[in-house]
Amino acid sequence: MVENLVIRKLEKGEEFPYDLLLLADPSMEAIEDYIHRGDCYIALLDNKVVGEYVLIKTRPFTIELVNIAVDEKYQGKGIGKALVMDAINRARESKAKVIEVGTGNCSAYQHLLYQKCGFRMTWIDIDFFKKHYDEEIYENGVRCIDMIRMSMDL
Repeated sequence: MVENLVIRKLEKGEEFPYDLLLLADPSMEAIEDYIHRGDCYIALLDNKVVGEYVLIKTRPFTIELVNIAVDEKYQGKGIGKALVMDAINRARESKAKVIEVGTGNCSAYQHLLYQKCGFRMTWIDIDFFKKHYDEEIYENGVRCIDMIRMSMDL
């Protein structure tokens, strides 16, 4: 884990880290929807926000990790894994039975990270990005079309 990394819930009245939220999701409309239905957590290094994630309750006993991002200057240092593990722990503390996450069909790094943290693929949301995003999204030279849905029993 990263030394001196502090992860805490964003307090009411604090500014959402839109620059980071937009790294993980290019749709401001989608972001505005879920940040007001869930809880945003921020990762700080030396009082600088370097990462974030959002948790929302989707169904009884189920929490979804809907946005996770690390400032590009701080990627590859274990912050993403620390954020995912923090989200899992907070879901457990809330007495959820399942935590879910979705990622693009071409999001290879994220897909591997979630598996390393204990998530398993459960289904594919066919044409998710075609249906819900006006602009085409590309990662690793491949168009994101489908969402890979993953979950973990807590």
